[in-house]
Amino acid sequence: MLAAARDLGVLDLVLMGDSALRLGHCTIDELVETAAQRRRGAPMLRRIIGLLDKRSESPWESVMRVLHLAADIPIEPQHEVLDHWGRFVARGDLWIVGTNRLHEFDGGVHREPDIQRRDLTRDRRLIEANWQRFGFTKAQLVNEGASIIASTDRLLGRSWDPERLRRWNALIPNSMFGRPGRARALCHWRSAR
Repeated sequence: MLAAARDLGVLDLVLMGDSALRLGHCTIDELVETAAQRRRGAPMLRRIIGLLDKRSESPWESVMRVLHLAADIPIEPQHEVLDHWGRFVARGDLWIVGTNRLHEFDGGVHREPDIQRRDLTRDRRLIEANWQRFGFTKAQLVNEGASIIASTDRLLGRSWDPERLRRWNALIPNSMFGRPGRARALCHWRSAR
């Protein structure tokens, strides 16, 4: 993580860190200890530690979570929804705290017949339990942050603040999702040969 923090952006490192934590390759305490060193990459590592969460089950869930955190949207990852009898209904990628809305990443696998059938059954159970489920694709997360933030602002009853979108939009170009971030990383990697 420390070596990667020399060349990658916040978003890239969160994806790596979430995965490393989930797989047990490191702990938050080990990352904090490593980030305390006076080495290249340590300042960036310190910057992302508070954004990490081992509950993220995919890189795109991590991207979605960081979008929400950048926009100061209160969330809880992997929230279990229960019906009014206390029975399990579903577990959602992100719960917008204080609401009955889940935000979830929907990759292409969700259109495969068997998975789509299970998803539709789950969606009906959520509706019956009075929950909303909003699914997002890769392109929507990277390119349509404004609409996701604006919709959630309306849900939360708060006014639009362009600063929240600015913070999200600043992360993308400096990551491997943006041309400047890719160019910077490639330049560093070529010079390291």
